[in-house]
Amino acid sequence: MKPDVRPSARGATTLEFALVLLVFLMFLLGVTDVARMLFTWNAATEATRLGARFAVVCADTGSDAQVLAKMRMMVPEIGAINLAWSPAACTTATCEGVTVTITALNFRWISPVVGAVIPPRALPEFSTYLPREMMRQDVNNAVICQ
Repeated sequence: MKPDVRPSARGATTLEFALVLLVFLMFLLGVTDVARMLFTWNAATEATRLGARFAVVCADTGSDAQVLAKMRMMVPEIGAINLAWSPAACTTATCEGVTVTITALNFRWISPVVGAVIPPRALPEFSTYLPREMMRQDVNNAVICQ
């Protein structure tokens, strides 16, 4: 025996399923976007630590591009950084430390609805200070600073 289902009831069920599926997928993409943003936030924090470590061990005082390239290996979306040596006009022999700051990092949404409505979000500045260790004085610099 065939079940007594009217054609209009089948169409209503399909429509309800499509609407629920749409809401579920939007929610799922939203959760994924928030998770990606938190991951990017954490990766940017670690990239500043990596950049500061690279700067105090390997970099010369005028090597912002080297540090940025090293940091972009971790977070390719980094737009710009600021290297602040202390004291300001120091050499590799007189520097006491370095502060590395990410000044331009934008997060792009992947959700189609959110991405169309909200522009890329500028994340805050991330900054790390490390004191000088052995700037260019380690015999293993060729291995460490690659």
